[in-house]
Amino acid sequence: MICPRCGHVNLPGSDECVKCLFDLAPLDLPTGQDRVESSVMTDPVRVLKPKKPVTVPVSASLGLALQRMVDAEIGALLVIDESNKLVGILTERDYLMKIVGVIPDYAHLPLQPFMTSAPETLGPDDTLAVALHKMDVGGYRHLPVVENGVPTGIISVRDLIRHITQLCKEV
Repeated sequence: MICPRCGHVNLPGSDECVKCLFDLAPLDLPTGQDRVESSVMTDPVRVLKPKKPVTVPVSASLGLALQRMVDAEIGALLVIDESNKLVGILTERDYLMKIVGVIPDYAHLPLQPFMTSAPETLGPDDTLAVALHKMDVGGYRHLPVVENGVPTGIISVRDLIRHITQLCKEV
């Protein structure tokens, strides 16, 4: 990297110029090459307008949780404790892989053993890149958005795809 102050050629990735000690770190930040890349790298999760989460108490039954999901036409339900703090997530995939066809008469069973405890979360100011990374690495289709441990929203892969598609249409 060439130092903009003195013109010295430094090794790529150097944090400061070896000749004049100028701070080079901010100059080596990646930048988006188009509208989509720029949005993913800099826009916060809040631009997706996360949906209000549908929640159930940790003491709920699998039957109640499933009924809430069906009534709200959603694929993921957030599980909260007495102080409204997020303790888990229950998804349609959990029902398909762990419950339906595996456990007879599941409706009256507690949901806690079947939910994903301490799920991966996002803050409203996390970038879309962070959301995409967490979804990709974890194989998640839904991520809760929390502030101070309390769920304030939920985003899905579909929300991210719609946002990116809209950016492509604006070109």
